[in-house]
Amino acid sequence: MAGLALVSIQEPVAGVDLANLLPNRAEAATAAATPLLPGLLDDVFIWEILVRLDPKSLLRCRAVRRAWRRATSTRRFLLAHHARQPAFPIADGDQLVLGVHLHDILAFDLRAAAKAHLHTVARLDQDFYLEASCDGLLVLSTFAKGGSGCCISICNPVTREHASLAGPPWDFTAFGMYLHRPTGEYRLLLQRGSNRDSPEEQIDCYVFPLGSDQPPRYIGWPDMESVVFNLPIQLRDNLHWYPYYHLSESEQLQSEGKPVIVFDTVAESFRQMHAPIVPTKSYLFEMDDTIGIYCNDGDKNTVSIWVLQNYESEVWDLKYRIRLPVEEIRGQFEGCNDYRDVNLWDVDVVSGDGGVLLLVSFGRWVLHIDTDGKLIDSFYSGLLGLRIYECRLKQSLVQHAFFPALEGYVVNASPFI
Repeated sequence: MAGLALVSIQEPVAGVDLANLLPNRAEAATAAATPLLPGLLDDVFIWEILVRLDPKSLLRCRAVRRAWRRATSTRRFLLAHHARQPAFPIADGDQLVLGVHLHDILAFDLRAAAKAHLHTVARLDQDFYLEASCDGLLVLSTFAKGGSGCCISICNPVTREHASLAGPPWDFTAFGMYLHRPTGEYRLLLQRGSNRDSPEEQIDCYVFPLGSDQPPRYIGWPDMESVVFNLPIQLRDNLHWYPYYHLSESEQLQSEGKPVIVFDTVAESFRQMHAPIVPTKSYLFEMDDTIGIYCNDGDKNTVSIWVLQNYESEVWDLKYRIRLPVEEIRGQFEGCNDYRDVNLWDVDVVSGDGGVLLLVSFGRWVLHIDTDGKLIDSFYSGLLGLRIYECRLKQSLVQHAFFPALEGYVVNASPFI
């Protein structure tokens, strides 16, 4: 199998201090009369060239000239730069390097202009679970020492900032993060087991503004049975889940009309959205301006993909029914233990370059299948326990005031390597 290179984009850029990127005001008057790039209007250079660079290239440009650093450090520019960045599907996995355990967070670059690559966006010195992705920020969790409670943290892989929520290990788990537009606050959506004020087997939900010194605020619970939430998909200021119910394997494959759960991030309330008749074990995934649901049959022979065509009327369209080349896939995985057992394969659907594609992973290998069911690429990740997520990462250099207010705030230090 032809391997594709692992391209790292998580290393700090030489000569750039991410904690000291604000412009020097004393130099502003002199710089104003000097063009940023001779022969080119400043507006063209800033808003047509610099704003299109990837974060790593932009940081290198900042190190070239102070005037370039000033021009690209304003909040207006950083927000525009973030808006221009592609949204990459996220993955994570583990590896051992010289006996040291490392946890990698990765992104798939699936643009047609370049061969598919798996980029390392962060390398961490301990295990974390990815809980949510929002505006270039990742919500991570890890079990507390002794197995009591959960430690939740926030990181920006590009600026290499990391901070934990204050206090002892929580009995909360994070299952969403969002920008609350009325206040401009970034908030976590939290859940934990039922309390005395809620019916048995209901999910209690709380909201916590990042940087707040107040305890999480109780907001009730969604009207549903006890479920497990996968990572949320954000669209139109709403978070969406197709929940995973506690059912047997045979029950999970039965087709039912379970609703999509929607959380309105402005009103901070739950509602339900109509979903197509799909097996209970189905998954939402993020697309450019809509969402999709995919599922596969028990033998991993066929993957069905539904796309939301009209958000207001909740109309779904069966866009693809893809037959997997099962025997060809087995041939690619040959040599791995239990490679013939399709139940051990992970089949994921991600969007890329305006369309969708299938990623079939097993062991340390990932296969790329197109919508015609053709195996078009394969690569060796080198990672143990590789997991591909349905949400995406849009990298950002935007600075956030809440970070220094969080416990153990660090820049370019552990858990980053």
